[in-house]
Amino acid sequence: MNENLYNFVIGLADDALILGQRLSELCSNGPYMEEDLALTNTALDYIGRASLFYQYASEISDKDCTENDLAYLRNEREYTNLLINELPNGDFAFTMCKQYFLDVFYRLYLEKLMQSSDEHLAAIAAKSIKETNYHLKRSEQWMRQLALGTDESLHRLQVAIEEIQDYTNELFKMSDDEQALVEDGISVDRTSLLADWKQHVNSHFVSLGLSELDDTRTIEGGRNGIHTEHLGHILSEMQFIQRAYPGQEW
Repeated sequence: MNENLYNFVIGLADDALILGQRLSELCSNGPYMEEDLALTNTALDYIGRASLFYQYASEISDKDCTENDLAYLRNEREYTNLLINELPNGDFAFTMCKQYFLDVFYRLYLEKLMQSSDEHLAAIAAKSIKETNYHLKRSEQWMRQLALGTDESLHRLQVAIEEIQDYTNELFKMSDDEQALVEDGISVDRTSLLADWKQHVNSHFVSLGLSELDDTRTIEGGRNGIHTEHLGHILSEMQFIQRAYPGQEW
């Protein structure tokens, strides 16, 4: 088994699953029906993406495991999702601000991953970027509505930006596994995306009268299995059925 490739794919799968699970908490809790459906559909997009990555991980693994085992039968320290994905939803401004940061990143990232020399990864990226383009169009509109809406919506958005921005830096950190795969054209050099990501976000912020992002702290640890206190709570709910009634299929 190519250990670097396996760990790389698992990281991408965990990112998608945990974010999808977090967004699914908003089902029936959206501010109005159309947005409730949009949030639920976005969650399903990420869970579907996670399924594809887990399927591939199970294929290349030398362990006897299925995608369900990888998703539901690992412990907290075995998950390697980036920390931004496990942050609580907070209020609606927090949810959409986090989603906007991730949507800008994933459009850049998936465009590069589509060029991967690994055909499986390239195919997953090609499917996922169609969803991401829609996600970004929607989250950009919400950033505009929140920034140019009421004093309250603007205040909540500014608070969200301040709280989330330190977690975005981890998006551009290369794990050892990713670094080992770059030369073979399998993984994406995350560091090369930072300038374009900042330019996109900051130009959008300026057009909305928001301050540009600060170069502040980098909160990281997810790829090494070091998480916030929030992940354990997510897993306790997400894994309950599978652990209580083993053998269930996705």
